Amino acid sequence: MPLVQAPGSHTVTTAGYQLRLQGGQPVAVLAAPDGRIWSRLSLLASLDHTDLTDESFDIGEPRFSPGRCNGEDVIEIEVSCRSTAWSAKSVLLRCFDDRIETVVRVRGTGTLGEVRLLGGRAFLPSGACGTFRSSTGFASVFNPTPTEPVQVVRPASAGAALGIVGDASAGRLHGIFSPPPLCLAFGRESAAHATHVPDGDWLSVGVLAAVDDLRFTELRYDPLDDGFLLVLDYDGHTTVDDRFTSPTLVLRPVTDPWRALERYREDLVRRGFAPARPAATPAAWWTEPVFCGWGAQCAAARVPGQPSARPGHLAEPGPIGGPEVLPGAADLSCQDRYDGWLGRLAAHGVVPGTVVVDDRWQLAYGTGEPDPQRWPDLRGWIAGRHAAGQRVLLWWKAWDPGGLPVPECVTDPAGTPVAADPGSPAYLDHLTGLVARLLGPDGLDADGFKIDFTQRAPAGRGLRRPGATPDAPWGIAALHRMLATLYRAAKAAKPDALVVTHTPHPGFGDVCDMIRLNDILDRDPRGVVVPAVDQLAFRRSVVGASLPDHLVDTDQWPIADLTQWRPYVVMQSRLGVPALYYAERLDSSGEELTGQDLALVASTWCDYRAGRVPAAHGRGRPALPVQTDPPRVETAT
Repeated sequence: MPLVQAPGSHTVTTAGYQLRLQGGQPVAVLAAPDGRIWSRLSLLASLDHTDLTDESFDIGEPRFSPGRCNGEDVIEIEVSCRSTAWSAKSVLLRCFDDRIETVVRVRGTGTLGEVRLLGGRAFLPSGACGTFRSSTGFASVFNPTPTEPVQVVRPASAGAALGIVGDASAGRLHGIFSPPPLCLAFGRESAAHATHVPDGDWLSVGVLAAVDDLRFTELRYDPLDDGFLLVLDYDGHTTVDDRFTSPTLVLRPVTDPWRALERYREDLVRRGFAPARPAATPAAWWTEPVFCGWGAQCAAARVPGQPSARPGHLAEPGPIGGPEVLPGAADLSCQDRYDGWLGRLAAHGVVPGTVVVDDRWQLAYGTGEPDPQRWPDLRGWIAGRHAAGQRVLLWWKAWDPGGLPVPECVTDPAGTPVAADPGSPAYLDHLTGLVARLLGPDGLDADGFKIDFTQRAPAGRGLRRPGATPDAPWGIAALHRMLATLYRAAKAAKPDALVVTHTPHPGFGDVCDMIRLNDILDRDPRGVVVPAVDQLAFRRSVVGASLPDHLVDTDQWPIADLTQWRPYVVMQSRLGVPALYYAERLDSSGEELTGQDLALVASTWCDYRAGRVPAAHGRGRPALPVQTDPPRVETAT
């Protein structure tokens, strides 16, 4: 790998990029082989204590060390500086033929707050002070997590957040995947519409670390004017004692964002940070079409003739903009209602292989005890479904502390529980026993879980953990521990239990069997409706690149009207396992599902089961035409 040295500058050149450092400046100019600049990368970083800001000064000249690393040629570049918060600090770049890897290393003691990479606070000899950023020599940013407004590729001046914090309130609706792959891609061209991914060159930026080291709640792309930096928020729940190395950032030229996600997964697998394949061999019943009762519950809660409220995206009321879900929807998770909906479907030839009992069958979310008013005999009802050749999944709300004792929870400063705490051994024991009761033959004998609300993670420096161990994980690492505990308990209770999550980060491939595409969103930044088919095709492509061997639950809620519902019914089996959320009418528009509509479901499911459509799982992303006209059904039941 050539390193060209000239007076005052050093240049690393490979087939994929050029990196040039000028003497006296904490900047590395990253460019394509043709010289077009991607970014003037800041070689500064800030790792704040919760009570002390990290500011760099007395920044040294870069030191260069050519060598070999794991069989690859590498040139290491290290820039050291003094710090207001640490006894020593340095930024290390490793230049490989196809990528650049960078980490920040510090020595000292302190509790981590925000960590800023590719930029930070400093005092420079020129007299320039404050926050410094890397430049945006690119036009756009590909974001792998669904957001509202829907904007897959956004301008470089627009921020993005990838993590496990979000809900349906303003500025927080980015938790549809939680966590998504922690990988962004920078593009040269602007997008033409909400789900358009332009051609041309791309530069990916991914966060590499073992899941246990992802002790932050989210990764933020934080732009300002023509600059940006990346922020990891450790929330004051990670203490450094002597040494700390940040997660690795990998910058790599790629042909498109899908290749970025594929290479990101390969990097994680190669380092042992993600499994190479799913933890369990799929049972035959896992690919059976699904009926989930949540959409039917919402539709039944709608008052006939009343204008529809805007459907909720995360299945609960939101504090901004009025109710996000019609009142009473959760109250309609009832045994007699589900019998009625399944009976109507069966009368039209629609017989799901799997039924999801949705929110809320429990007396309290944290205890998992069935509500006897709504489900007087849930065990007997599940046994009846088994006798009919069907399986039953229970909807599970992650993090919810309802009914849990305080030592099993994260609390606010007043001691009020805000979340279950996977750092509490007592909570993990509780969760293990609970899963055994729900899935075991002596309990409800259910067949698995549809896990929701993984984006409702606790976040905040003021939170307390009365029952946690000193080394308890936080952030993404804590979510993984929770799901790992549930997953192991589920397989112990029933080896073919199915665990469905919306966590398409490759490192979560060992705690789930199926990834759900999750709730459908609505409009782009201009207020234009984005077709459901387009939205879900994008999501399926993200999952296909990040967890290529996992099954996909295609979801279906909330869908705006029948003109969107019909083409999505036809498309679902090309995306993954077909899922039906409605039995009588849609909740958003109030439109009735006619016999012809249900015949459409029956025929597509028949073709799917007969193998006349592509398989519901497998590597890669599907090639999906956009269908704007509703499909025709020649016969009605």
